[in-house]
Amino acid sequence: MATKTFTVEELSHFDGQNGQPAYVAIDGNVYDMTNVDAWQGGQHHGNVAGKNLSAAILKSPHGKGVLNKLPLVGQLTE
Repeated sequence: MATKTFTVEELSHFDGQNGQPAYVAIDGNVYDMTNVDAWQGGQHHGNVAGKNLSAAILKSPHGKGVLNKLPLVGQLTE
């Protein structure tokens, strides 16, 4: 179970650039996208890692169903 908490500022450092992991927040949960081929370089269809993408995932063709396959690494605090 995820126990780490991230502020918005802390999350922004996990952008998939310069050797950093690629993390995204969705509905308060932080997921690791680093090993997802479609997220190489920290970007996927105009979305960038290190951000809260709760609104963006609602517009995606796969929706939230894909989240069950991703490593949960923590929680986003506001």
